[in-house]
Amino acid sequence: MGVLLKMMRSLFSAVSGLRSHQTAMDVIGENIANVNTVGYKTSRVIFKEMFSQTIKGASSPTGAQGGTNPQQVGLGVSLSSVDTIHSQGNLQPSGRITDMAIEGNGFFVLKEGERRYYTRAGNFDLDANGVLVDSAGRRVLGWMATNGVFGTRTDSTLTAITIPIGQQINATPTTRAAWYHNLDSRAVNGTTRTTSMVAFDSLGNAHQLTVTFTKVDVNKWDWSVSGSGGVTASGSGHLVFDTTGNLQSSIVVDPVTVDLSALGANNLTIQMDFSRVTQNADDSTVELAERDGAPPGSLETVSVDELGVISGVYSNGLSRPLAQVALAMFPNPGGLSKSGAGVYEESNNSGPRQIDQPGSGGRGKIAPSALELSNVDLANEFTAMITTQRGFQANSRVITASDEMLQELVNLKRS
Repeated sequence: MGVLLKMMRSLFSAVSGLRSHQTAMDVIGENIANVNTVGYKTSRVIFKEMFSQTIKGASSPTGAQGGTNPQQVGLGVSLSSVDTIHSQGNLQPSGRITDMAIEGNGFFVLKEGERRYYTRAGNFDLDANGVLVDSAGRRVLGWMATNGVFGTRTDSTLTAITIPIGQQINATPTTRAAWYHNLDSRAVNGTTRTTSMVAFDSLGNAHQLTVTFTKVDVNKWDWSVSGSGGVTASGSGHLVFDTTGNLQSSIVVDPVTVDLSALGANNLTIQMDFSRVTQNADDSTVELAERDGAPPGSLETVSVDELGVISGVYSNGLSRPLAQVALAMFPNPGGLSKSGAGVYEESNNSGPRQIDQPGSGGRGKIAPSALELSNVDLANEFTAMITTQRGFQANSRVITASDEMLQELVNLKRS
């Protein structure tokens, strides 16, 4: 009986080998099945030797005899770990404005009820309420901006990101106008250059203003502003240029104001910026470079930058930040618990979440209109499949050989 039990050790060891290699094949199959799954992270199996039976312990050397090593027989194999490999997957452009990929470390933060989830799959969309969600309807968390300005961005201020397509915004009154290009240094005193600009009031009405530049002395021009269409506007000043044609000083004599009291709108005060105007021996081409202010508009589409800021593009040509996507990091991302459908949850060994903006604290940046593909390496998986299959076959052969030896032992009585 003792011999029979000792013979069965090889059977048990081989059975443990079959079970372990079966699990390894399960993991390989899962990896290959998800080779085209967005944001999927491959897994690997690590084996370890099970405990050993000591037949004879080690002995110490003596004056007359050397020491001996222990005699131990292993009792099989078991799983050491099933590790998730969080290496970067390739990025694939998708052409959808709500798709995002993380280029670097970090996870998108999702919320379903009171539970938080984390994912690398950025195939997001908008639901009927304009909330940014994943394919399972979990809400994507981040920070919302108020009138284009963000408040404190911390874990405690996270909220669901909402993109209100069609949202109306009020008119923005004009407060600044910048000018550029040239005034002709060859012009004689009294020469004028007349151009125009459009200014918007607090109701969104557009008003045409005329700006006149007049040569009054060497390297010196005056400018003045007047209104049209029954709108009263005034403003004037001096421009003095140096001997190289660059603006030396800009003196405002009368600030630019537009009287709109008769139209029920707020009066305008416009700051004029001439810092980019030059005076060279060339034609006078000075004109408006840029000005703020816009009529009312509605949100038509959005864009996403590498820091995860979602900006709204309005029908009046304005663009302003609406929200920013948050990213989470963990001291041990391999310790996250898989919850299916490509999402993870915190575990006792993942460490606490650390929420911040993309591009900060080692977090990756956002690749807009792109998706992260799985990081499965098919060459490695097929190689692992071959070695796993051979390991399973070899353990099966051990069971067959052990069975034949036991059969011979049982047949001794008949001999």
